[in-house]
Amino acid sequence: MARVGFSMQLKAGNEVEYKKRHDEIWPDLQDLLKEVGIRNYSIYRQRLSLFGYLEIDDPSALERLPEEELMKKWWRYMEPLMECNEDSSPKMTDLEETFHLD
Repeated sequence: MARVGFSMQLKAGNEVEYKKRHDEIWPDLQDLLKEVGIRNYSIYRQRLSLFGYLEIDDPSALERLPEEELMKKWWRYMEPLMECNEDSSPKMTDLEETFHLD
């Protein structure tokens, strides 16, 4: 099992809406994330900085998500709220694990 950490950035003034949209995450999107093997997925926020953490058996399965129309639709929905790439995907920075207590 791999532990994956990443950071993202919100645009100022979108903190409440970002939380609201995740509180109302689409059930079919949840199903897609589970289908590729994602589990124990959390996103934390400090001011405008977001930190994501997930666990997955095969990290290469994440490469499938950008090809999924539902994922693209979610990215377009979230794009006004956060820093994104030209394809509407969030700008993400991989984080290096520096400590883990099992």
